[in-house]
Amino acid sequence: MANTTRLLYSLTHRRFSRSFRSFFFIPTSLALVTSLFILFYIFTTSTLFFSNHKPSILHLNQPLSGSSSVPQINIYNNTRNPFVHVSNVSRLNENDRDGRESQRSLWPQSGSSDGLYENNEVFHVKDIFPEDYKQMNRSFKIYVYPHRRNDPFANVLLPVDFEPGGNYASESYFKKVLMGSHFITKNPAKADLFFLPFSISRLRHDPRIGVGGIQDFIRDYILNISRKYPFWNRTGGADHFYAACHSIGRSAMEKSWEVKYNAIQVVCSSSYFLSGYIAHKDACLPQIWPRKGDPPNLALSKRKKLAFFAGAVNSPVREMLLHSWRNDSEIFAHSGRLKTPYADALLGSKFCLHVKGFEVNTARIADSLYYGCVPVIIANHYDLPFADILNWKSFSVVVSTIDIPLLKKILKGISSDQYLMFQKNVLEVRKHFQWHHPPVDYDAFYMVMYELWLRRTSVRVPLPASMNPNH
Repeated sequence: MANTTRLLYSLTHRRFSRSFRSFFFIPTSLALVTSLFILFYIFTTSTLFFSNHKPSILHLNQPLSGSSSVPQINIYNNTRNPFVHVSNVSRLNENDRDGRESQRSLWPQSGSSDGLYENNEVFHVKDIFPEDYKQMNRSFKIYVYPHRRNDPFANVLLPVDFEPGGNYASESYFKKVLMGSHFITKNPAKADLFFLPFSISRLRHDPRIGVGGIQDFIRDYILNISRKYPFWNRTGGADHFYAACHSIGRSAMEKSWEVKYNAIQVVCSSSYFLSGYIAHKDACLPQIWPRKGDPPNLALSKRKKLAFFAGAVNSPVREMLLHSWRNDSEIFAHSGRLKTPYADALLGSKFCLHVKGFEVNTARIADSLYYGCVPVIIANHYDLPFADILNWKSFSVVVSTIDIPLLKKILKGISSDQYLMFQKNVLEVRKHFQWHHPPVDYDAFYMVMYELWLRRTSVRVPLPASMNPNH
C-alpha cells in the first residue's frame, strides 16, 4: 500500500522534461490555430454575421378595384438572399430557351430589386412555363427498348391492355399513355431519353418473379440491353428512366447501382431523406386514384369541418395525429375505413390531411385536389409532385410532423382571404393531377413528361454510324 501511494505521489509531482511537454504543446497549438482560421474564414465569407437579414413578413394586400377578390401575398425578404433570382424573362439568353433553361433555375422569383417577393400563382414562373411546354410538346422524343408480344415477359415489359385502376395505377397509366403518344420515336438517334419499360407492379405480382426476384430481374435486364445496344454504356444510364409507384421500386435497384445513381427514377415514393432517391435527378410520380368525369365543386359555406383525415394508423406520424386530434370537434381524424362515403368527408372539409404512412406518398393529395379541398401535407422530406413547376405554397399548407399538436392553431391562423386564394388555386391546379387516356393537355401525363424534359441531357451523345438509321 505504501509503495502504491509513493508511486502516485511521484507521478503527480514529477517535473516532465522540456521535450515531453512540447510533445503535447505542438498539436494543441496547431488545433487552436486551425480553429481560429476556420472561424475567420466563415466570418469573412458568410453573410450570417453581418447581413442585415430581416425575417419574412406576410402581408395581405387588398385587390385593386375591378380585380379578383383574391388578395395578393407579399413576402419581404433580404435582397442578398442567394436563393432569390430575378424573374426577368428578357434577361434570358434566347439561345438557351431551347436548351436546358428550366424553371428550377429561376424560382422563387423576386418582384423587384428591393427584395419584394410576390407569388400567389400556381406556377413558379408563369410566363416561362407555357413556352417551355410548347417546346417540350414539339421536340421531346423518347426511345423505348422494343419487345415482342410473344416475349415471355411481355406482361411486364409491354403496357397493360386494360384501364388501370387502384392505388398504384399511376405507373401503369403513365406507361400505357406514353407508349401511344407522339413522344415515342423508333429512331434512337433522335431520342432525348430512353425508357426502361419494365413494370415493378407487374413483376411484384408475377409468380415467376415475385418480390424476392425483382432485383435479379432488373440486374439481368440492364445487363442484356447493355450488351445488345450501345445506348446504356455510352452514358452509364444517365439518359435512361423508369417509372414505379409501389415502394418496392426503391429496393428493386439494390443490385443495379447504375440505375439508382445514374438513371432518372420517376417514382411515387420520392423522399429525399432516403439514399435511393436523388432530388432534381429523380422525379416524383404523383400517386393518383383514377376517376372518371369532371371533378365536383362545392361552395365554401358547405365545408363545415376544419380538417379531415381517415386511414390506417401505420406510422408514428399518424399515431401522433390520432393521439392529438382523435376526439376533436373540428379536426376529424379517423383510423380505418369510414362508415360514410369518403367523397362526402372530402367535400365537407376545408382542409384535407395528407399524413405520412409507410411512405411519404399516398393518393390523398390528389383526392383532396379532386374534391376542391386544400391539402395539408404532413410528411417530412417529401419531394412533392411537379415541385420544379408548381408553387405548392399557393395551394397547400405544409406542416412539420413536430407541429402536429399545433395543427388547429396553424389552420385557424389562416385568414379567410388566404383560404380563398388557396381554394381558387386548388381548383386551377387539380387538372394536373388527373389521368386520361388519351391524354389531355396539362394533365398528369403531360406534367410528368415536362419534368422529364427538364432532366434531358443537354448534349446528345452521337450514335455509332452502324446504329444510326440515317447513315
